[in-house]
Amino acid sequence: AQYWMGHYQLCLDEAKSMIRRPMSPELKAEREEFVQRAHLALGALDKVTGGTTGGSRGPKHHHDEKLLLDLTRFPTHAGLQALSLKAQYEQAKTEDAQQAIVDKMKVLLSDNQGSVNVSLYASQLFLRHGLVKDALQSVYGGTDMERMSMSLQLYLKLDRIDLAEQQLTSLRNADEDAVLCSLGSIHIALAKGRSTASDALHVANALSEQYGPSPLLLNLMACAHMTMGNYADAETRLLECQREHPQQVLADTYINLLVCSQYLGKDVAPVMKELQQAFPAHPYCQAFERVDSAFERESLKYKVKA
Repeated sequence: AQYWMGHYQLCLDEAKSMIRRPMSPELKAEREEFVQRAHLALGALDKVTGGTTGGSRGPKHHHDEKLLLDLTRFPTHAGLQALSLKAQYEQAKTEDAQQAIVDKMKVLLSDNQGSVNVSLYASQLFLRHGLVKDALQSVYGGTDMERMSMSLQLYLKLDRIDLAEQQLTSLRNADEDAVLCSLGSIHIALAKGRSTASDALHVANALSEQYGPSPLLLNLMACAHMTMGNYADAETRLLECQREHPQQVLADTYINLLVCSQYLGKDVAPVMKELQQAFPAHPYCQAFERVDSAFERESLKYKVKA
């Protein structure tokens, strides 16, 4: 639950406390996967690739070296191999390098069609690469909670709220009290707009009271406030996120602050600068640069000669 709530450091702390506990090889591999997923979420990419490819995205984080991934301990574990590919993708410097990693993931997925986790991680990577159809195909028909939750997110990405609601029904039938079920209801309520945004805020507040206000939950609360037109309240939540979680900076926090600043009549340039410095490879930053460059090229056509 801590991982899905966005409490990634707590997830790592729990995993560290379990290191000396006797457990089966399957449980050890599952624990290792959650460790690497938490490292990925925190931007500690070297800890997922074994420190062989260099570089990290986002702010630096300090974690116990005992939790550094060693693929030689699980040489045939496809899930950990898929997570390593996800980390390599984030570290790739060129589009060709990213495409090569996507191709490797497709091969890994083809070789491990029965692996629930490989299909989940492949879907996440394909979505990151803009391959929404491939992402959906990877998890389509999955009956476990995480793949159903991923399908829900993808249907929202495709503006198919009706299909997302069907996935939410499946989640509730499987486990109505599950964290992923609550998060799915928040996303759908936000997608429906102002009329249901208060429902999203209510559920997010309840989760925050139970698990603590993680950056993920604070951003969801801010989105609910923005959907209702309460930009000052949204800004308060986002500033709280930056203040209370300085070591877990999300690109979403900066992007949501940009929206709030725009509607509140504040200067957006400082926030945009911080976003570009912390997450230069983020799709939002790349899209902004493309638009900015296109504007500069067009403006030259209308430049008045002295």
